[in-house]
Amino acid sequence: MTDILLLTLGSRGDVQPFVALGAVLAARGHRVTLSTGKGFERLIEGHGLTAAPLSFDPQAAMEEPEIKAAMESPRGWLRAFRASREVMQRQLDESWSIARSVQPRVIVYHPKAVLAPYAARALGALALPAFLQPAYVPTGGFPNPLLPLPDLGPLANRLSGRAVVGAMWLAYRLLLRTWFQRHPEETARPGLDVLAGYHPQGKPVPRLHAHSRHIVPKPPDWGPEEHVTGDWVLPEAPDWEPPGDLVRFLEAGPPPVYIGFGSMPEVRRGDPAAALLGGLAETKTRAILAKGWGALAEAPAAEHLHVVDSLPHDWLFPRCRAVVHHGGAGTTHAGLRWGRPTLICPLFGDQPFWGRMVARLGVGPAPLPLKRLTQDRVASALRELQSATVRHKAQVLGDRMAEERGAEAAADLIAPLCREPAAGRD
Repeated sequence: MTDILLLTLGSRGDVQPFVALGAVLAARGHRVTLSTGKGFERLIEGHGLTAAPLSFDPQAAMEEPEIKAAMESPRGWLRAFRASREVMQRQLDESWSIARSVQPRVIVYHPKAVLAPYAARALGALALPAFLQPAYVPTGGFPNPLLPLPDLGPLANRLSGRAVVGAMWLAYRLLLRTWFQRHPEETARPGLDVLAGYHPQGKPVPRLHAHSRHIVPKPPDWGPEEHVTGDWVLPEAPDWEPPGDLVRFLEAGPPPVYIGFGSMPEVRRGDPAAALLGGLAETKTRAILAKGWGALAEAPAAEHLHVVDSLPHDWLFPRCRAVVHHGGAGTTHAGLRWGRPTLICPLFGDQPFWGRMVARLGVGPAPLPLKRLTQDRVASALRELQSATVRHKAQVLGDRMAEERGAEAAADLIAPLCREPAAGRD
């Protein structure tokens, strides 16, 4: 039995895939600890893992003015980064302490967990990076997903990737330099590449890309250490029961459209809720509205609407005719995996990229930015979601994605590494 530590940070979309991987590893006999921000303990422990929460509360952070500003512009992101340095240093302290306590043989980590390879080196362990977006390895195949750019051609696409990775490297260096100055008892040199992982014998380690190859195929200019596993799908909770009013709504008419924006905060420009509600009314579309963390906090009662706080996507999406959301990697994969036509209303980050992928594959309209929604645009997109061509393409894609077993494929890659002798261990 091997001790494995999973490190991630962010919203549910950053956490749930790691829970899915952990559940597979635990089922194979490993002791798995998952460390992330607080608020996810029930989800983690409900799938047989040990939760090691940090003091950071991601939902509360999304309500901070600096974080809201970060979603409006790159300048806002820079201000938020500077304002959050103390919080991030505390997160690093806690992550280091957790790694020391768990003493894992293997660490699998989101790139936000910047201390992971250093903790692995201190413990004689392996550290494997896991990426939920294809944004951390430059390629000529597409522009970096974290930049709102169209296809620029191979050279410029690759340069965009290098620019983003370079900016990440600078941010990591600033964080780590401060942390090691505060902890002179720990070894900072030689420096490590946070995005490359760590092997005690200096061997290359697999880098795990938890997205579907049917949405973004592995670029031909990526090396053999890059593994596109498919997305990591969390099994439906066996004891979850839908509320009675939801069941009655579903039974009262044709399948509705799902509309939800997950962890996105309230948008300060435009009125996306009014635009969405107007488009639904104009097209006489039944819908389930998920309030999430703020973008749809208020919605009026109406016969054709049913409002919920949140629901398991794998239960709800098969019962919907289409999905409308912000374009997080996890929600995008979930909707398409069930063969549902998709409209993405992006706000920031990689969301526009997933919107472009949806449109390129013909499984939904071109993305409509959340801050620019109008009733006419929403109504037109809702009509396109119902076209026979879009429905057929979405179903074909869903059938292909259903054959992927991303978490199992990742666990297969991790398995032989668990059998390697760790440095300094018996």
